[in-house]
Amino acid sequence: MGDAQCTQPPSANLKKALRWVSEMVQSDCKKTRVQLIREAELRFDLTPVECEFLDQNFSREPENC
Repeated sequence: MGDAQCTQPPSANLKKALRWVSEMVQSDCKKTRVQLIREAELRFDLTPVECEFLDQNFSREPENC
């Protein structure tokens, strides 16, 4: 039963959040990636599972920023 969550396609809100974080990282490097992810989690009303996915996969800062 727990495996079903792993195979579900990303929600529309998660896609929007990823797009928004990507745009913000490219346009404004004053905020950290973690700050942007936290803001996206609230702005796009992500589920706890989606928040954890973002934290685990996208919170690492780029080296050349």
